[in-house]
Amino acid sequence: MAKYFDVHPENPQPRTIGSVADLVRSGALVAYPTDSCFALGCRLGNRDGISRIRTIRELDDRHHFTLVCRDFAQLGQFVHIDNKVFRAIKAATPGSYTFILPATSEVPRQLLHPKKRTVGVRIPDHVVAQALLTELGEPLVSSTLLLPGEDEPMTQGWEIKERLDHVLDAVLDSGDCGTEPTTVIDFSDGDAEIVRRGAGDATRFE
Repeated sequence: MAKYFDVHPENPQPRTIGSVADLVRSGALVAYPTDSCFALGCRLGNRDGISRIRTIRELDDRHHFTLVCRDFAQLGQFVHIDNKVFRAIKAATPGSYTFILPATSEVPRQLLHPKKRTVGVRIPDHVVAQALLTELGEPLVSSTLLLPGEDEPMTQGWEIKERLDHVLDAVLDSGDCGTEPTTVIDFSDGDAEIVRRGAGDATRFE
């Protein structure tokens, strides 16, 4: 049965954020808000949590998981970025973008694209997500909370709690969340390739 946490969207209560972070550290799979949609998230290296995300979303092994990071210093531990790509990404973050880049050895194999050895990374522009990442001190392995066969993600925390109570450990809610996933930019070959147009303005990468 999933625990439900309701926090203020602009001033999230530190004690509540700390409780959710403790759950994540102990192996929990949580639903949490971002600047695009609600996401499923677990700790890096949580094999069971990653497996549960795959099951909930019916993902195959070619799916790019995303490491949701607090800032650039954290992001740089997990992906290789040259100066040109760094400048392009830096100008667009924090924001509703996911960037696909070659992974470093810090990224567990089960998160990598099997052929490209790449992983998605992003820095959200969302107060509650940032509070959780800061408290946690490490990225969240994440995937958009979009259920199989549905066109749009769920936007209400209570609905997520109601429908996924049996497969989640916690829901962190701060009010309505968006329905448009991130814009995805693939930089794995050095040049920007727009993979998906979403909440972030893709024209800067055209």
